[in-house]
Amino acid sequence: MAEITITKENFEQEVMRSDLPVLVDFWAVWCGPCQMLAPTIAELAEEYAGKVRVGKVNVDEQPELAMKFGIMSIPTLICFKDEQIVGQTVGVQPKESIAALLK
Repeated sequence: MAEITITKENFEQEVMRSDLPVLVDFWAVWCGPCQMLAPTIAELAEEYAGKVRVGKVNVDEQPELAMKFGIMSIPTLICFKDEQIVGQTVGVQPKESIAALLK
């Protein structure tokens, strides 16, 4: 399953109302570390298809969402489950650390 693009318009439906946990990647096109992390996020989206949804929020295009969740540095990954934040990391992380958020 490919990553989904999260916007302020679809956040409620795609993240908060999801039956599955959702890993949200807050990123930007100009962010080098975000680009380094992107292939790992794509791999996890494939590996966890059907168990976890993976979404991406471009902070330049969705500043309201970035503000709402206090995103000060990117990449920031936040895992949501049952409308709650259940895990969060900032910066480039090894795949194993991100996978641990999903457990």
